[in-house]
Amino acid sequence: MASTAVVKAINDQIAMEFKAAYTYLSMSAYFENKNLPGFARWMRMQYEEELAHALRLFDFLTDLGARVELQQIPQPPADYDSTLAAFQAALQHEQKVTASINKIYDLAVKESHYPTQLQMQWFVNEQVEEEKSVGDVISQLQLVGDNGPALLMLDKQLGGRTGEGGEGP
Repeated sequence: MASTAVVKAINDQIAMEFKAAYTYLSMSAYFENKNLPGFARWMRMQYEEELAHALRLFDFLTDLGARVELQQIPQPPADYDSTLAAFQAALQHEQKVTASINKIYDLAVKESHYPTQLQMQWFVNEQVEEEKSVGDVISQLQLVGDNGPALLMLDKQLGGRTGEGGEGP
């Protein structure tokens, strides 16, 4: 059985994953409102990924025989200064998620809870992909700048995203 500290940390991570999902859904709505359906689709797919991450941890805790305690999710921002600012906010959030996952992994190592170490290893690898995916879009947005036609081309490219894995541009 996992310690109380490990269970609490995973419950906190579930909340963080749901918060990430809610944030990405809000970003999707922002892009829909800006008539950028490709960016909206990309963010909607991120929303679905984050939900899957939360449920993976939910199922992990229940498999351990631990109690899942859902927490309140704060309202995410609804507006951003620009497309670039939205993606920069996404990257900052992913970096917070990465730090939290690393702390859970460290706690699992400290407490020699091998199932949590293995579960968190998957998340450690996933976060490398998540940060890279968002970072790649940020790099392209920085290259595009205020060029409207280039932004629309990038929007179209992001709209072609398929499957899980944060495939970006």
